[in-house]
Amino acid sequence: MRVMVFVKATDDSEQGLPPADEMTEMFEAMGKFNEELVNAGVMVAGDGLKPSSFGKRIHFDGPNRTVIDGPFAEARELVAGYWIWEVKDMDEAVAWAKRCPNPMRGPSDLEIRPFYEMEDFGEAATPEIVAHEQALRDRIGGE
Repeated sequence: MRVMVFVKATDDSEQGLPPADEMTEMFEAMGKFNEELVNAGVMVAGDGLKPSSFGKRIHFDGPNRTVIDGPFAEARELVAGYWIWEVKDMDEAVAWAKRCPNPMRGPSDLEIRPFYEMEDFGEAATPEIVAHEQALRDRIGGE
């Protein structure tokens, strides 16, 4: 089972990088945790994201596209980082998440969401669609 673990943004993370001494502590703690994930074969990918002031949103309305510049309101609704994990089930994902060092200076949240897998789509995922999707994944080195 693949899951994406979102590190939810905070008002602090939306301000940018913390002071160097705090950042060094965070890098050391998170580096150890990431190493545990890698050693256990759980971590597929992961990274931190710059504040939303560096971002853009694309709004879709029929054929129209509107580009909206960051920053975006409601830091608690934003994502500051992510992991992709391969776990046996949601219980294992929660157990790993509970071991994570606090990713922010103050209170913070992680959100875990499972990926859709081709079998979730039932008959809509025809053999041709499944083969095409697998060919694309093979080209990018994914699963």
